[in-house]
Amino acid sequence: MLIEVGISARHVHLSRKDIDILFGPNYQLSVFKDLKQLGQYAANEKVELIGPKCGLNSVRILGPERKKTQVELSATDCIKIGIPVVLRDSGDHKDTPSVKLIGPVGSIELEGGVIVASRHIHVSTETSIKEGINNGDMLCAKITGEREVIFGKVLARVDETFVDELHLDTDEANASFVKNNQKVEVYRCQK
Repeated sequence: MLIEVGISARHVHLSRKDIDILFGPNYQLSVFKDLKQLGQYAANEKVELIGPKCGLNSVRILGPERKKTQVELSATDCIKIGIPVVLRDSGDHKDTPSVKLIGPVGSIELEGGVIVASRHIHVSTETSIKEGINNGDMLCAKITGEREVIFGKVLARVDETFVDELHLDTDEANASFVKNNQKVEVYRCQK
């Protein structure tokens, strides 16, 4: 099947508590642009990240707010700011690095929660039924072109609110010359 790619640049998901600290009590994030996944958006608001070696300015926040703050970086970002590269599925914060977040009103020392997100595919329930894909299945994605790449171990996430979309980080996208919204082939990997 063919699925569009969404390239995921570095970003932060914030909890209500951390929004209050960084931006002020009861502050509401504002929408810069809606994302393909229903109810998800890139916010106008940005924060600064500080690691042991250096910082990253203007890191965009994605909304809506989450139960727990999570920072998603590329491996290149992690190396640049001096933290370990830890590959995880979203929400898995066990033994993950820390960074400092600085907002316009305050700052926090985040205790873990910095990940390089595992590549994954958001799969609608309709596509799941049609293609026989179950939540948690591992798939392959083939990007054709000048630098053809086959990505294995692509986690399928199935939900009725999802729109079909392969999420790759900027390192993966740059390695394969893939572009946002480009259609790529997704299939079951050979064992």
